[in-house]
Amino acid sequence: MQRSYFLRRIVPASLALLALTSGSAWSQANYPNKPMRLVVTFPSGGAPDILARLFSEKAQMGQPVVVDNKPGAGGNIGADIVAKAPGDGYTFVMGTVGTHAINGSLYEKMPYDMVKNFTPIALIASAPNLLVVNNDLPVKNVSELVAYMKANPNKLSFGSPGVGTSVHVSGELFKSMTGTSMTHVPYKGRQYAIPDLIGGSIQLMFDNMPSALPMAREGKIRALAQTTAKRSAAAPDVPTVAETIPGFEATTWFAMFAPAGTPKPVIDRLNAEVQRVYRLPEVQERLKTLGLDAILSTPEELTKYQAAEIAKWSKVVKDSGARAE
Repeated sequence: MQRSYFLRRIVPASLALLALTSGSAWSQANYPNKPMRLVVTFPSGGAPDILARLFSEKAQMGQPVVVDNKPGAGGNIGADIVAKAPGDGYTFVMGTVGTHAINGSLYEKMPYDMVKNFTPIALIASAPNLLVVNNDLPVKNVSELVAYMKANPNKLSFGSPGVGTSVHVSGELFKSMTGTSMTHVPYKGRQYAIPDLIGGSIQLMFDNMPSALPMAREGKIRALAQTTAKRSAAAPDVPTVAETIPGFEATTWFAMFAPAGTPKPVIDRLNAEVQRVYRLPEVQERLKTLGLDAILSTPEELTKYQAAEIAKWSKVVKDSGARAE
């Protein structure tokens, strides 16, 4: 009877477990075996897109990494696509401080959970935002801007690539800390806002430094200040907002996330490739030129950093009274 039970129950169960284990090992050993999709939650041209395309160009995964721009709703549309994708290692997102730290407290109804629906891969880089103004605006520094805004309440408009982006909340934080008022004008992406800034339809913007600095250097717009606590090496001649308004700080960051449930061996493989790509000398030089500081964390470090950033920006949003229109 014992032998019969063993043959009928134990052996088939053992074989099934062996097949499952062997299949899992095989799939990991052969990962990836088809093209991968890296979703960017904003249009081309901005820092998330630049970082994603650098990874796409330099990655050596044995399969192509296809960049897929899915902008809209402050990055929520693209992030939600990845949140609902299978956790098989073939779809991941270039997340931002907006999509993975700010939007949860800004939007009344979120299509995804910033933490529960994702598996962190790596924190990649951070950058200041650059306070830039239309060349015709009669201000040359932060003090003059604040004085102008107080003398002309609600006369100025500031643009952003969407509600909840670091560009948006930098402006809200500025209003809150200076006691001034101006109108927020959200765009589908920064590439749509910049022409209006140059043309004067909007007068200022707290744009990502990688996007704004080249245009300021070309003289198309005027850079007044950067939003980090210390001056970036990429723009040592541009003061920080904090030099005029003590305590002001707004850093934008970019990190890679996979859908929840992605196996750890896959996450480890992706993290290793992120580390390799963004440590390449030519990539490091490119990031430096753009005003991006490479961070390159472990998945565990990104988990802790994201939690701290969610707490920080939740307070900023609450204190400023900002909300998604």
